[in-house]
Amino acid sequence: MTDVNSRIAARVRDLRSRNAMSLEVLATRCEVSRSMISLIERGETSPTAVVLEKIAAGLGVTLSSLFDDPGTTPNPVSTSAERTTWKDPQSGYVRRNISPANFPSPIRIVEVEFPAGAKVAYESGARANAVAQQIWVREGAIEVTVGKLTHKLATDDCLAMQLDAPVTFRNRTRKTARYIVVLSS
Repeated sequence: MTDVNSRIAARVRDLRSRNAMSLEVLATRCEVSRSMISLIERGETSPTAVVLEKIAAGLGVTLSSLFDDPGTTPNPVSTSAERTTWKDPQSGYVRRNISPANFPSPIRIVEVEFPAGAKVAYESGARANAVAQQIWVREGAIEVTVGKLTHKLATDDCLAMQLDAPVTFRNRTRKTARYIVVLSS
């Protein structure tokens, strides 16, 4: 089991426990099977970004918070050495949380490398807690579809949106796109 899978496992267990939520309740809320959640909590599978987003929505948190180590003391500084990268086993996209782990801030910063031809479709819609998100493309081009509206973003473009509808990310080019995601909840 990789360090990042251990971290995800511990974080999901911790959040579910804090919310006094059974596996069954979480499975119903996020539409992920009880057995898949159990495998994730034991660190026995490398879940996809889509599954992790569903679980995050069911727990009432952002996807980026699932990568925090629940045993880490909040620190206002995040160093490069402390940051863990995670690769989505389905699309191959790589994400790295930039913001300090567990620090009580409504803002989260994530760096993403999105491979050529990749697509990720997050099905989660409206959330109990409003989440605003901005995507700033640093290199390459991506398409972001929010609900039924598609935005074509090129280098240095920035899209502001609410996470209140399904969102699909696509890289229709032959080059890796790199972008920064800023979330506020």
